[in-house]
Amino acid sequence: MGNKQSLKAHTENAQRTGVFQMTNSKLQEVPQALFAVKTLRSIDLSNNKLKELPPAFGTFTALRTLLLNGNQLTSLPEEVCQLVKLETLSLAGNNLSSLPLGFSNLRSLRTIDLSRNRLDAFPVRQLANLRQLDFVDLSKNNIAAVPAGVADIQACEINLNENQLREISDDLAACPRLKVLRVQENCLALEELTRKILPDSNVSLLAAEGNLFDMKQLHEDPGYDKYMERYTATKKKL
Repeated sequence: MGNKQSLKAHTENAQRTGVFQMTNSKLQEVPQALFAVKTLRSIDLSNNKLKELPPAFGTFTALRTLLLNGNQLTSLPEEVCQLVKLETLSLAGNNLSSLPLGFSNLRSLRTIDLSRNRLDAFPVRQLANLRQLDFVDLSKNNIAAVPAGVADIQACEINLNENQLREISDDLAACPRLKVLRVQENCLALEELTRKILPDSNVSLLAAEGNLFDMKQLHEDPGYDKYMERYTATKKKL
């Protein structure tokens, strides 16, 4: 009875405010009452026990924020790709191994958090054409390589900490807006960063501790001076 009363109160509040938040409630499925509120701008169902999202999620066409951290999701329905106004999508701490192919339709997306999932491949096709993208968090997954084709990613910051990275395509250095790159606690050899990232990218903050080289080696590389020029220039603007 308590859960039903709580759900009713949350739904009534959502009708007034456009915001639905029901976290830490042990929900095993998305409440059906939620789909009666078509004007929702924000949904937070974090820290529940959701294993799937129903296709009806695609009807929330006004949605700008969707927080689903700490659930048990193994996949997302293609209908999620219809949320063309979505700006923030947070899916940290689930069991996702891939993203829908239509993900690139989320043309308003600015922030995506996919940390602590089961991704073993960098989702380049899904992220490459998101023109508003600012921040991508892929930390604590099982990604082994940053593949060719990433040059079209528009993100300003990419977090790849605590993966299984061994290879970084030179295409990453061509990302036009990439300023912050985090690759700590991976399996990278020195040349994966010194070949292009240090001398030829726009990266002005590189976090690379915990790889297969000593940070002193990175600092002594000829390309490190160019990186420091970018780093210093960025600091002066702050």
